[in-house]
Amino acid sequence: MADLSAIHEQVLDCTACALSATRTNAVPGEGPVNARVMFVGEGPGFNEDRQGRPFIGAAGQFLNELLASIGLRREDVFITNMVKCRPPNNRDPFPVEISTCSSYLDAQIETISPDVIIPLGRHALSRWFPNETISKLKAKPRRFGSQVVLPLYHPAAALHNGSLRSVIMDDFQRVRALLDEAYQVPTVHEAEPSEQVSLLEQTAVAAPAVPASANPRVAAPAKPDESAATGADRPTSARSPRAMGN
Repeated sequence: MADLSAIHEQVLDCTACALSATRTNAVPGEGPVNARVMFVGEGPGFNEDRQGRPFIGAAGQFLNELLASIGLRREDVFITNMVKCRPPNNRDPFPVEISTCSSYLDAQIETISPDVIIPLGRHALSRWFPNETISKLKAKPRRFGSQVVLPLYHPAAALHNGSLRSVIMDDFQRVRALLDEAYQVPTVHEAEPSEQVSLLEQTAVAAPAVPASANPRVAAPAKPDESAATGADRPTSARSPRAMGN
């Protein structure tokens, strides 16, 4: 198992896909190796590309606010993206780019082993739930092996649709509830709507395989959020809660 600093260095040196030719900086991710919660966005935006840090634009500021609302700080969680380099003009990452970069995320998950993984938006959602929609699965936790996956709207969605701000803030309370629940939940079939077994609605979905050879690991020291602009917040277009990439 690689350590986070080794993964970080590999991401910074990566030239495996065309995004490496247009980036200013790769953005491995940041947070402690013992983080209980991991946030996975779409990809870096303008500010993130300039500074090499995830979620430091307007959506990142909202994420900081959401964390504070449940008693957490950026320094308490690990924040990363599906792709580690900014797609030109904040376009959606291509499937081949996501696939090429996936070993880094696999290694981060393997090394950190977070209790809760939070895909932010539709592109991150597709790693665990292909062909599903974020509007359908948001705030519905599912167990994958030893980890809980809790899809949420991307914070950038609130920048394009102000009415989603309160929805996102309410959904975020699920994160606190999951952490407080401490996972005292039996492994059972997926609960029917009438069954109040637990906040966790579990399924028998197998955990995604993590290549034993994957050694990309990332973790830049977390620092206070200091930038406000368009960035990994990746507000691109005002389409549905695309759960925009960062």
